[in-house]
Amino acid sequence: MKTRALLLDIEGTVTPISFVHDILFPFARAHVREYLVQHINTAEVQEDIAALRREYANAQEAGEQPPKLEPGSWSIDEIVAYVNWLIDRDRKSPALKSLQGKIWEQGYRERTLKAPLFSDVMPNIQRLRNARIGVAIFSSGSVLAQKLLFSHTETGDHSDLIDAYFDTGVGSKVDSESYRKIARQLELLPQEIIFVSDVTSELTAGREAGMATLLCVRPGNQTQSASDQFNVIHDFSEIPDPA
Repeated sequence: MKTRALLLDIEGTVTPISFVHDILFPFARAHVREYLVQHINTAEVQEDIAALRREYANAQEAGEQPPKLEPGSWSIDEIVAYVNWLIDRDRKSPALKSLQGKIWEQGYRERTLKAPLFSDVMPNIQRLRNARIGVAIFSSGSVLAQKLLFSHTETGDHSDLIDAYFDTGVGSKVDSESYRKIARQLELLPQEIIFVSDVTSELTAGREAGMATLLCVRPGNQTQSASDQFNVIHDFSEIPDPA
């Protein structure tokens, strides 16, 4: 079946893993207190705090040991303590991702942050778009964070080349149903989509949904189990033109 869309992971596929772990996460940690002081009374941040409190209660019920916080309204110090606890564990917390996205947004707009992309990414996305291939993103980072990344790269604003963004609001990246939902939202069959990621468990889920898959191997990426079960690329120039 003819390929009509490319679905891309970000971390370790489009941008180096080091950007997320060495730049973005530390930036959010360093600026969360300052950001909360400036914006804590806004409706959007209050929504994030309410969601963090719900997640905190769930973590306690699950027998985890988040930092001990007083019941009732949390102080900024308490919010920061819990946010740092989540960051330390690399939790895929929707509330954390939402708050981090707002902090990164301020950093991008102030030009403190710029996203590095692998040099082969944008020329080959343009090549595929010229061949009438749509391009979508599926990342555990929030849709806001994804849009900010592509509009504030070291080589400029490339957001006009991305057609759609998906985060874990559609489901887990290791759940095949997430990929079926994405296909439906793109109004395509899964078989018309190539999914590119650096994580084999994600590729397995995409393949179970019916998508073609490519394992992207980049410098600094973790070695993946069952990598021999997937076609491997090291550069986006290896993504074929549609037949």
